[in-house]
Amino acid sequence: MEIERKYLVKTIPENLEQYPCKQIEQGYLNTDPVVRIRRSNDTYTLTYKGKGLLVREEYNLPLNAESFTHMKSKIDGILVAKRRYLIPFAEKYTIELDIFEGELAPLMLAEVEFETEEEANTFTPPEWFGEDVTFSTRYQNSTLSQRRPQ
Repeated sequence: MEIERKYLVKTIPENLEQYPCKQIEQGYLNTDPVVRIRRSNDTYTLTYKGKGLLVREEYNLPLNAESFTHMKSKIDGILVAKRRYLIPFAEKYTIELDIFEGELAPLMLAEVEFETEEEANTFTPPEWFGEDVTFSTRYQNSTLSQRRPQ
């Protein structure tokens, strides 16, 4: 089960280079239900996500580089490319700051995962977060992947 909130980002935190960063590419084989392939640095996964916005099922299966490359040619929509910074927050949380590249630049989103819905509902975000878009399907990566060049 995945429980997370998602926010637009007003400003990038200072000294961003001090945090771990992953280079991510992901594509969608299907968007309803969500079936995604992802490369995160040198780790490859196939993910199924159930319906929902704040809370939803998520299952991850390992892939190898060859399988990822093979399936990458079969994605529906654009390949989502982003840098993900892992920023510790309030001793308990990790903010995943996604800075999108390519066709989705200059979009920036921050996600925080929680153990319970109560935690998610009482979370107070840092000042640099913008609008809470948790309940907007517009900012789900599967929706962003369907964006067509203008």
